[in-house]
Amino acid sequence: MLKGDFPVDRFEGLRTPFYFYDLPLLRRTLDAVQAQLDRNPDFRVHYAVKANSNPRILAEIAARGFGADCVSGGEISAALAAGFPPEGIVFAGVGKSDAEIRLALSAGISRFNVESAAELEIIDGLAGETGQIAPVSLRINPDIGAHTHAGITTGLAENKFGINYEQLDEVLDLALRLPRVRYCGLHFHIGSQILDMSDFTALCNRVNELVYRLQRGGRPVGDINVGGGLGINYQHPNHLPVADFDAWFDVFRQHLKLPQGTLVHFEPGRSIVAPCGSLICRVLYVKQGTHKQFAIIDGSMTELVRPAMYRAYHRVENLTSGEPEEVYDVVGPVCESSDVFVKEFSMDKCRRGDLVAIRSAGAYGESMASQYNCHPLPDAFFFEG
Repeated sequence: MLKGDFPVDRFEGLRTPFYFYDLPLLRRTLDAVQAQLDRNPDFRVHYAVKANSNPRILAEIAARGFGADCVSGGEISAALAAGFPPEGIVFAGVGKSDAEIRLALSAGISRFNVESAAELEIIDGLAGETGQIAPVSLRINPDIGAHTHAGITTGLAENKFGINYEQLDEVLDLALRLPRVRYCGLHFHIGSQILDMSDFTALCNRVNELVYRLQRGGRPVGDINVGGGLGINYQHPNHLPVADFDAWFDVFRQHLKLPQGTLVHFEPGRSIVAPCGSLICRVLYVKQGTHKQFAIIDGSMTELVRPAMYRAYHRVENLTSGEPEEVYDVVGPVCESSDVFVKEFSMDKCRRGDLVAIRSAGAYGESMASQYNCHPLPDAFFFEG
């Protein structure tokens, strides 16, 4: 039987907790992104591998011809193994190691998104060891506060990411002087899970300001990478399963004022993979407390850390029961008080053995899973439709 979009009959016999990926929904999402690229020939998309690096997910995205946004040498290797071409791979990260830089150079990736003058000089030296020229963009910290959780905002001057925009001229001059780097453009990223499009409008205004300043000073602009950050609707995964790509791309189409033919790069992650993934768990106990009752499930913060780390909300659905709703704190078995998925939550009455789905968990779920308390890493199950 199917309950909603879940093939519950196929879940019997599978070890819980596990990740369930709805591949038809992933493909619908990729179709929505491709429709935007078809409308905008100067736009390029690089999937943010950190959101979900499952090889099957990566292969689905690579097969569409998108690029990859990587933040480690391991992600570069995973992207290459999944079929992403090197010329579509960009490499960001505030602390790239020498080994990672050498790996990226040997692979022939398309771009290093450089986050400091010190990093720029190291890349120049390492490229010189092998007689290569490293293509670089400068990641600029635009000092823009996004309407999102403090732990996932990246564009404020106090954050560790990027080059402060007041330092742009100095670092750009260095990039133009160094013999083994080739300056290619500017890179930005202001945060994650952003639903207020005015944040992206503010980014466009800052990009326009910097582009004008460079042009006025006779400096090259290159292409523009606006990063990712588009959020999804975690409250209503059944009614709004695909992120609002129309609104997101429209902001940049309408507000960026760039020289004709300038390539604009995007790095979506969560918006592509979060909706298609759910963490499937089983109810271990229903515990009646003095003031509340707990649904204790076998999934925990080791499989999905976002609620514990960010107090992030994920809708929880009982896939087995059809009984009237009751109110629960849905919690995991890990020996931490923060191992809580949701509090005071109404859902179908739970009994021992019921299967529950923690929805919209395709991003920063499996990729952030740990083996704390010696828990095994979760398996993945793929639904073809």
